[in-house]
Amino acid sequence: MQTILVTGGAGFIGSCFVRTTIAQGQARIANLDALTYAGNLDSLEPVIESGAHTFIQADITDRLAVDKAFAEHRPTAVVHFAAESHVDRSIDHPAQFVVTNVLGTFHVLDAALRYWSKLAEPEKNQFRFLHVSTDEVYGSLGPTGLFTEKTPYDPSSPYSASKASADHLVRAYNHTYGLPVLVTNCSNNYGPYQFPEKLIPLMILNAAEGKKLPIYGDGMNVRDWLFVEDHCLALWCVLTRGKPGETYNIGGNCEQPNIEIVRRVCALVDELRPGLPHSPCTSLLTYVKDRPGHDRRYAIDASKILRELGWKPEHNFESGLRRTVEWYLKNPHWVERVQSGKYRRERLGLREG
Repeated sequence: MQTILVTGGAGFIGSCFVRTTIAQGQARIANLDALTYAGNLDSLEPVIESGAHTFIQADITDRLAVDKAFAEHRPTAVVHFAAESHVDRSIDHPAQFVVTNVLGTFHVLDAALRYWSKLAEPEKNQFRFLHVSTDEVYGSLGPTGLFTEKTPYDPSSPYSASKASADHLVRAYNHTYGLPVLVTNCSNNYGPYQFPEKLIPLMILNAAEGKKLPIYGDGMNVRDWLFVEDHCLALWCVLTRGKPGETYNIGGNCEQPNIEIVRRVCALVDELRPGLPHSPCTSLLTYVKDRPGHDRRYAIDASKILRELGWKPEHNFESGLRRTVEWYLKNPHWVERVQSGKYRRERLGLREG
């Protein structure tokens, strides 16, 4: 069985990829994650003791640790998720985004190149480096049109600019050195195990607890929403069938304005938690000052991955959102550990009291 080196495999999308890949018996996973605030070993509980999973706590900016991971686990592929990813945090603290997303990607790429260059055939020909990126590198769309793989980059935030820089580095290593890379740019992910600062889990938890539901601006910023399990299945298609050097956009074909997302969340919480004292949850809607440089609309054209690799999302937004709301309401232990910080204090060896 092949071994895949996954960076950032304790994060939201990365942990889903790890769980999905191991559950389907497709590969062994060497999971390298720094366990920053968004890295949560609780999200790996289904596979953490699996014989197919090895966890490596290390930062991708630590070149010695990255080189060691390649030498010890001898992967047949790399799936690179590790990144700082929250736009608001990038506005407040851009330096960390440059360090992790640009410099960290460089170290993983360069270590992969040196490892790959020493492989013998057929392993060298079979090796792949999959870089997982975002549609935010393309900037903002007007009321019509879709992002394609040929859309010029026009990032608007320190986060998207750092991811755009990483994308360019990855492609440069293909063009200059021949490293067999693949790049994916995905739309907004949602689903179980997402860190509660992101829109959908924040709104679910606030609605259930009777807290305000903050909406940026007029709430009409539009995003294309992709269920995380569909995204991970798409990544497997790209990794195993994609053409090296190519880029594949991955989208959910589900454009929704933020205010509509929040209203749908409210309706599901009202249904699944009848009798809440603050029902209907839409009474909690609160409009707040818009985010600086807030992109108005994103929308993905995913026709290339459908045409060339045969992938399309299995979940529509109604089923995916219901599964997501149900999961958060049924897993208060995971939520409480994240909100209280217990998942981090235990990792650091700190005790309560």
